[in-house]
Parts: sequence; structure tokens; C-alpha cells
Amino acid sequence: MRIRHAWEGDAEELLRLRKQLDAETTLMMLEPGERTTTVRQEREEIRETFAAGNRTILIAEEEGHLVGYLEARGGQFNRNRHNAQIVMGVLQDYAGRGIGTSLMAEAENWARQHGIKRLELTVMKHNQSAISLYKKMGFVTEGERSHSLLVDGALVDELYMAKLLD
Repeated sequence: MRIRHAWEGDAEELLRLRKQLDAETTLMMLEPGERTTTVRQEREEIRETFAAGNRTILIAEEEGHLVGYLEARGGQFNRNRHNAQIVMGVLQDYAGRGIGTSLMAEAENWARQHGIKRLELTVMKHNQSAISLYKKMGFVTEGERSHSLLVDGALVDELYMAKLLD
């Protein structure tokens, strides 16, 4: 398994990965079929991500196939450029193999090299495996958002977690 930064040539497979994650789990933000991004739009998003200087997309690749990703989006303004919002997904067939840990560790390395002082994310309160990973990586819970999501007809709470970097 290899962790690397995405590039424009990954657009089609990255989009396929995102759609597969949307379909196989209710733990991601989008529902199956809700993602309408085209390959061209995905390619442009990758291009814009790296042009920003405080954003990245990391991918986990195994045997030439993408099996997970982590996106870090730094703030757009002078006052929040040092913050990066994290979104991560790993295919279910690859869960429990350390891919999430590797993606998070590489994201932290990247963040430190790019002036990011704070990593933050939200996670569904019942997603104990993700919460355990985030705590292991040094994230702390800063708050709870009650009934912030509607998943399969049920209201779901989210935790707001963050990690401060030196």
C-alpha cells in the first residue's frame, strides 16, 4: 500500500472511489447517486486544490487501485488559512489495515510543511472506529452537533474534533 498526493491523471479513479464510498457506507456525507461531479470537474478540483497552496488530496493506492483518500482543505482567508478541514474515506474491504492511520500521518506531515496549525473534522457520533482512529492520532473532541445530519430517515449527531499542531 502506498500513500501519495493525487494528480490530475487520478481524476477518473478518484471520482470512482468517492462514488463507491458514497454507495457502500452511510458514514460519508453524500448518499448514493447524489454526487454529480464529472471527471472534468474532478480534474479541475485537483488542479485548484494544489494551486491553493494550503490544500491537498492524498490517496492510498494498492496494486494500482485507489482504496482510500484524505482531503485537507485550508481556509480561504488570511485569518483561517492555517486551519484545514479533513475529509477521509477508506473502502470497507480495506478497513482495519492501517490505511486511515497512514493517511492521517501523511496529512499531518504535509500540514506541518505548509503552515497549517490546526486540523479539524466532523464525525458521526456512532462511528466509533473513526473516533478511535482520530483520538489515536491526537484529535480531541471540541463539541457536539446535535441532529446535524439526516441519515436514512434518522437524525444523527456529529462530533467536532480537532488537533493543534506545533
